[in-house]
Amino acid sequence: MKMNVTQKLIQSHLLSGEMVPGSEIGLKIDQTLTQDATGTMVMLELEAMGIDRAQTEASAQYVDHNVIQVDNKNADDHLFLQSATRRFGLYYSRPGNGVSHPVHMQRLAAPGKTLLGSDSHTCANGSMGMLAMGAGGIDVAMAIAGEPIYIKMPQVWGVYLTGELPDWVSAKDVILEMLRRHDVKGGVGKIIEYYGPGLKNLSAMDRHVIANMGAELGATTTVFPSDEEIRHFLKTQGREEDWTELLADEGAEYDLHEEINLSELEPLIAKPSSPGNVVPVREVAGEPIYQSYIGSSANPGYRDFAVAAKIVEGKRVPDEVSFDINPTSRQLLTDLVKEGHVASLLTAGGRLHQAGCNGCIGMGQAPATGRNSLRTTPRNFPGRSGTLEDSVFLCSPETAAASALAGAITDPRTLDMPYPREHDPEEPTIDVQLLDAPLPYEEAKKVELYKGPNIASIPDMDPLHDKMEVPVLLKMKDNISTDEILAGGARVLPYRSNLPEISKFAFEIVDRSYYKRAMEQRGAGGHAIVAGYNYGQGSSREHAALAPRSLGLRVALAKDFARIHWQNLVNFGILPLTFANPEDYDLLQQGDILVLENLKENIRNSSEFMISVKNSNRQIPVQHALSSRQVEIMIEGGLINWVKKNNEHAGEEVKDGKRVCEACHGTGKQADEEGWQYACTVCNGTGYVTGGQEEVRVADVDRTKRILD
Repeated sequence: MKMNVTQKLIQSHLLSGEMVPGSEIGLKIDQTLTQDATGTMVMLELEAMGIDRAQTEASAQYVDHNVIQVDNKNADDHLFLQSATRRFGLYYSRPGNGVSHPVHMQRLAAPGKTLLGSDSHTCANGSMGMLAMGAGGIDVAMAIAGEPIYIKMPQVWGVYLTGELPDWVSAKDVILEMLRRHDVKGGVGKIIEYYGPGLKNLSAMDRHVIANMGAELGATTTVFPSDEEIRHFLKTQGREEDWTELLADEGAEYDLHEEINLSELEPLIAKPSSPGNVVPVREVAGEPIYQSYIGSSANPGYRDFAVAAKIVEGKRVPDEVSFDINPTSRQLLTDLVKEGHVASLLTAGGRLHQAGCNGCIGMGQAPATGRNSLRTTPRNFPGRSGTLEDSVFLCSPETAAASALAGAITDPRTLDMPYPREHDPEEPTIDVQLLDAPLPYEEAKKVELYKGPNIASIPDMDPLHDKMEVPVLLKMKDNISTDEILAGGARVLPYRSNLPEISKFAFEIVDRSYYKRAMEQRGAGGHAIVAGYNYGQGSSREHAALAPRSLGLRVALAKDFARIHWQNLVNFGILPLTFANPEDYDLLQQGDILVLENLKENIRNSSEFMISVKNSNRQIPVQHALSSRQVEIMIEGGLINWVKKNNEHAGEEVKDGKRVCEACHGTGKQADEEGWQYACTVCNGTGYVTGGQEEVRVADVDRTKRILD
């Protein structure tokens, strides 16, 4: 069978299921990535599960979101994360080392590997010929523990690239073109794979820019081949030995097809307040701006800053413009200083910030109320900048720099200067001083976790009730983002390890009364929310599910869900249902009481059932997309409860040479003539198997099979 790159990556890591779009598959994870806004909860989950040491090839914890230390909270959590990585055997990237995605690309990413990260932009490392996906924190914790990630097999969307980018057009305009064509739902249920002759004109970091914002299309991930360009990138990073070629077979097929002629692109911009609201820059030229912001994981490369520096060199931005420079890694900043680019940016009026996510996640650099902000960041959801009534445009570094000089949105093609073609240095600085390697196991076992006063344990969660009467506390529109469900920014994220406190911010952008009303309803059996299409788009932060769950959210009924948030809802025992008939959305109002009966039987036996509205004759057919495994997770009240229950069944008797599976009480296959014993065919191997005198837990060694004595 001739395969594309995506199929090769999936097949080489497939532990369960078949590569049929829409069916559940289990994948082995080689590497994980966590950042401090989500990683604190991941480390607490590892502790709660009793994990001794990371079972992955490489797992890294980055401190890049919460680097502003206005009080003790962030600093205390940094110490907690440092102690946890030492205890569990992870890399630790210290504050100031940079944004997780480009740093991981430089130091740990490897072609042919899988990467799971508790950040939705983990997909950026698909630029390296990896299967790199964002997920909720607890899914990443399970991967660190050696468990598979379960996803619905996506369609593979082949995007054929031809031509070469014109002057004043760069990689950001490529992904904005995809968003212009397909909006924020266009990639749902799909992996985007770029191929074709146009690839030879895109650097590794150009590919990073494009792969990063595949998340804004709703895609499962983005994949590029590992070709000579990736080999060259790894060579410049002193890691050529990590390169392997990974190309699509000649004649490989794709489920969907797209073509982009790079030569035909022009500068594009996403207007407020959606990454999919894309128009040519020329259509909004002349709009005055307050801020021009360069940096973030969506434009993290050396050339992104160097081009901007060349555009403003010897000039000065107007006094009324805040020209914010957000370096994305310590290594990058060192090279920009060496080449004089930082001096050019500062002399032009730039404000230099520390290496990290910063303004992209609303952690500083918030714009003034009612003023336009141009940003090279990946998202412009309402309030994400840190200013509630913000007006954020997304654009390339070329457009941001040109507009900074003019004090208004400017098509960079109108500048009276030759296009500065800047390239990554052939011998970049290699800086690993702030990336701590895992401790040896014997030394790691002696490390005690440091817990500051801001860390609170995850509360117990009750199982699914067989009958629920839950009022609709919120009815929301389409494309509600996780930033609107639970905001980021300097006010909120310091409470990421304190669930009772962070829950107070839930849905405040949608309805400031939600927290009070949810607390009043919590003791009465919980509540439901209703939403339109693409509910939960954006960030992977599991707090957007965990915080409402702690406030009593039990049912989320929407027209459809964004992938990662849907998974997070399942993981924390919130039942995600969709309207069988989307027009039934109009039948429900805030305050209606939904009646759900025989729930356990309904979700076990059918993907569709009826719910009713109390004190009315309204009957609404709803659907769920849970696998049989996820049904049991839901019934237990979430993944944490499910794992605890599984652990309670260790030590059951052996029957006919096979141990009863502790997870589902089924038995695995008999050993074949070659001596292989397969994991339980019912639950994909989460239980114990036995052979001869030896009892082995499948997850301790390999998720597929193990030789037995």
